[in-house]
Amino acid sequence: MTTDRPKTPLLDKIHSPKDMKGLGDRDLERLTQELRSETISAVSVTGGHLGAGLGVVELTVALHAVFDTPRDRLIWDVSHQCYPHKILTGRRDRIRTLRMKDGLSGFTKRSESPYDPFGAAHSSTSISAALGFAVARDLGGKTDEGIGDCIAVIGDGAISAGMAYEAMNNAGHLGKRLIVILNDNEMSIAPPVGAMSSYLSRLYAGAPFQELKAAAKGAVSLLPQPFQDGAKRAKEMLKGMTVGGTLFEELGFSYLGPIDGHDLEQLLSVLRTVKARADGPILIHAITQKGKGYAPAEAARDKGHGVSKFDVVTGEQKKSPSNAPSYTKVFAESLLQEAADDPRITAVTAAMPDGTGLKLFHDRYPSRCFDVGIAEQHAVTFAAGQAAGGLKPFCAIYSTFLQRGYDQIVHDVALQRLPVRFAIDRAGLVGADGATHAGAFDIGFLSNLPGMVVMAAADEAELKHMVATAVAHEYGPIAFRFPRGEGVGCEMPERGEVLPIGKGRIIADGAGVALLSFGTRLSEVQKAAEALATRGIKPTIADARFAKPLDTEMILDLAARHDALITIEEGAVGGFGSHVAHFLAEEGVFDTGLKYRSMVLPDIFIDQANPADMYAVAAMNAEHIEAKVLEVSGVEVLTKRA
Repeated sequence: MTTDRPKTPLLDKIHSPKDMKGLGDRDLERLTQELRSETISAVSVTGGHLGAGLGVVELTVALHAVFDTPRDRLIWDVSHQCYPHKILTGRRDRIRTLRMKDGLSGFTKRSESPYDPFGAAHSSTSISAALGFAVARDLGGKTDEGIGDCIAVIGDGAISAGMAYEAMNNAGHLGKRLIVILNDNEMSIAPPVGAMSSYLSRLYAGAPFQELKAAAKGAVSLLPQPFQDGAKRAKEMLKGMTVGGTLFEELGFSYLGPIDGHDLEQLLSVLRTVKARADGPILIHAITQKGKGYAPAEAARDKGHGVSKFDVVTGEQKKSPSNAPSYTKVFAESLLQEAADDPRITAVTAAMPDGTGLKLFHDRYPSRCFDVGIAEQHAVTFAAGQAAGGLKPFCAIYSTFLQRGYDQIVHDVALQRLPVRFAIDRAGLVGADGATHAGAFDIGFLSNLPGMVVMAAADEAELKHMVATAVAHEYGPIAFRFPRGEGVGCEMPERGEVLPIGKGRIIADGAGVALLSFGTRLSEVQKAAEALATRGIKPTIADARFAKPLDTEMILDLAARHDALITIEEGAVGGFGSHVAHFLAEEGVFDTGLKYRSMVLPDIFIDQANPADMYAVAAMNAEHIEAKVLEVSGVEVLTKRA
């Protein structure tokens, strides 16, 4: 793998944005070239989000050159495009630790740098946060350096979410000086969908209609190819709006654009003009290309959104060989198998057709698959409407993103007992994306809802059974969770079997201590049991399968036959173990002297590392399970914690 670092004599002199202030425009142009090369080189070593950062290199340089960060608050929406920003803001010496244990976060993070005024990783929050900073500025909020301009950079995918419009509507009403930059690359993680995307397409061309725009060189006639070709898509004002208005102006923003987001001269001119003249909320519409300047990323279908380590020369990614299918692939293929026999099965995702595996479903059944864009709230209620209409919708959303639709799960699904099937990917700790993407809370926030069925797959074969179980379940909502990454390599059934609701299974009978696992920690439980066997301890191992409803019969049996019961789950306190404890307390089982322990994720947010290291921090690997058994058995042992 090629790891030689590029020559960057100008970038080598930049230790903070203050070092850019004395550079002329030609030097800034050179800086963009070196910054792009350094970004490519760094991500080739670490892996991560490549295309998004390459698409905003010129914009990043221009923003830091024109504005006075960190006093001027620069907020990156989602922030997977922030690697060039980190390089320019004093973190270049650590840039090759991106997404690694004890390294730089792959997203903006307040505790990491004063140049990251607001943390992000979920989409569509930047305008709300920037407006909050603007209000704090105008009301004399206390900060060390004071607050200057407030700038939000948001992509065309993220601006399709409702929260962005709620913020813009409020900003237009308040009239505060606020700068929003729409980074329009016609592509978020997947190609953007919906009316907003179509509207932006109609904005790609037309004559300037503001003096400010003309002064800032934002006229379409100044755009190079292929942007002038885009002019043919006709910048027409939406019907019914006032002459000279746009959707953004109707929301109270001055609109400037579209401009070429890779033309540094044009960007500098626009930003300097805005800095000097803006007196209220303004939206700058910049057209960019994701993966810009690196041919392998430009050619990739996802424009190099998420990449593993790669060879800079060839762009070839280095991936570990797979020993088993990924859980995501097992879910997708199982759903396809079920959908072939049941035309009522549909699939819904929120801008993650690849990540959830539903692209396979869309390719086979396009009329039954719906990507609603970055709109988890809508996705849940949309699925609820389908269920009320007699369909069998599978709503496939990452655990961390399902949090965004919680009110809809409660009000629109659970309260009405509608049979929406929730396929919850990325359950538990996810590795390099860190705390922002950890699936830590869904067991708790779903299991407390009346009528909800909550399952967790112990392995890929169990996941196949749970897809079949969800298809057959017609009496209310049902959810099944599974982690990121490969399965354990177990033998796969030809077809999933419908599991009896609320029934677990005994994996191995033993004595003294019972280990009741919920989810894929079962493999770690089995490793712990092997180690315990060398000490003459043989625990009973059970797979709960269901957090709700609990298999109360099995739990009472385990409690009656053992001195101690330990539950293990890949979720936070308040989930499966809490429900088991509540049940046992109500049954009076603790009065008999049963020792009970619950192994859950600790009450902290765990930073990025590989999953094994993250579970070590959580004290939930095999060695920790072994130590817990020895503890309740009265055997003293020194435990290792990360």
